[in-house]
Formats: sequence, C-alpha cells, structure tokens
Amino acid sequence: MAAHYDTAVVPARPHKPKDKAKVETAVQLAERWVLARLRNQTFFGLDELNAAIRPLQDQLNAKVTRHLGTSRRALFESLDKPAMKPVPREPYVYAEWKQCRAGIDYHIDVDRHYYSVPYQLIKQRLWVRVAARTIEVFHKGQRVASHVRISGNRQHSTQKEHMPSNHRHRADWTPESIRRQAVRIGPNVDTYVEVVMRRRKHPEQAYRSCMGVLKLARSFGNARLDAACERALEINSYTYQSLHSILKNGLDRQRRETPTDGPAITHPNIRGADYFH
Repeated sequence: MAAHYDTAVVPARPHKPKDKAKVETAVQLAERWVLARLRNQTFFGLDELNAAIRPLQDQLNAKVTRHLGTSRRALFESLDKPAMKPVPREPYVYAEWKQCRAGIDYHIDVDRHYYSVPYQLIKQRLWVRVAARTIEVFHKGQRVASHVRISGNRQHSTQKEHMPSNHRHRADWTPESIRRQAVRIGPNVDTYVEVVMRRRKHPEQAYRSCMGVLKLARSFGNARLDAACERALEINSYTYQSLHSILKNGLDRQRRETPTDGPAITHPNIRGADYFH
C-alpha cells in the first residue's frame, strides 16, 4: 500500500510515547476546540454534524501558536502542500499472497476452488496473489495466469490455453493409467474413479481426486477401500471427503439390509395393499 501511494510507513516504537507526542496533542486540541463545544448539541445527520465541525476546524487551523509563531494552516500551505503528489487514479487493492504447488491436473487450490495454470508448470512452486475479485499466479516473478475469483465450491476454472493439445503431457498420468491402478485394488474402485472422471468436463480435472482415492488403500487396505467405493456408488457420493468419512467411521464394514417389497414394519394398524381390493 505504501508503494502504491508513494509514501512511507514509520511506526512509533513500543513504550516510547514521545514518538507520537504531536499526534496525541492534535487529538487533545480537537477534543477541546471541536468536541467540547458541540457536546451539548444534538445532530440528526452526518451532513449536519460536518457543517457544525467545519468552522470550528477552520478556527483551530487558523490559530497562531505561541511556540511556532504561525498557524497550522500557514505551515500546511508553505511546507506540506508543495510536497504533495496526486493520488493514483486506481485505488489500492488489498491482496494476500500464498505459495502453491501446481497439481498433476495443472490446477492450484485457492480457498477450495481450482484454477488452471500452464501445464508446463506441473509440480512447480508458484506464488498466488489473492484479491477480492481476481486470482493472479506468478512463476519466477512473471505472471503466468489470471482468473476471476470464485467462491469455494470444489469446481474448476480452466483456461483452454493452459491445457495440453492432446491431454497426454505425461505418460504416467492418463485416465487409462489411473484406471489400471484402480483395477488392481478392486472392481468397485475402478467403477468409482471412472464415474468421477466422467462427471468432469475434462478427465484431467479429476486426477487430484482420483489419486487421493487410490492413496486411501495405503491407510485402510484394498478390501476396505473397495467396499467403501461400493457404498459410495450406492448413495451417489463422489467426493474424496465423503469416501474418507465412510472409511474413517467404519461404514464400509456395516451390513446393509437387502430391501424387500413388504412393509418396513409389521403392525395391526398397517392394513397393506390387499385391504383396498
């Protein structure tokens, strides 16, 4: 912000009240010359209050001080005003910076949304400037991508120029290679990752999620992961978080009742369909 407005920020030292004595004195003068005089009046709008403050402020700034022999207004006109610069046309935009690594799907994760970068930057460390409305990505000081910021929804913002022409930029990361790994774990895992990739506009957008699913076999074993994928397919849940929750809570080990055509419970008050015929 200081660079944008071509100014400097010089903070006062801790526990050194003399560093800001002039500021504190100015506050005291404003309280005595402005607030104290208006304390018994009632105002019904900001414009009305400002109209009452303006003449008192002018009197305070025009008053000649004994230790300086001149007024604050005169000092401002002779010292400060000639040195002032015009305010930049564009206002300062607050932004936060974070470091990310581009995933195998050439996207970065910013606040639960995925933004594309040039595919050549896979696994490269990148700096991201996160503003209220934009996302800018930098590599070695050069901006390589810019996106409109979108609230976190676990979706993808992908620019065509960031995509490889044939989506085969790495031989070890293709839909076929991922499914081959899934088949070795279990048939339900294969079906699960196939559905996850099919639900995306581009299968590469599902690589991150699919690889996360396959890695769950290391922690929970192939059999449990295959059972969890079967359960997730039954309830139409296709996120890594839900699959991990199934495994963490042991839902893959619970027996699932086979649905029947009869009533869920038997009770004298339940007459059944035959009653109406």
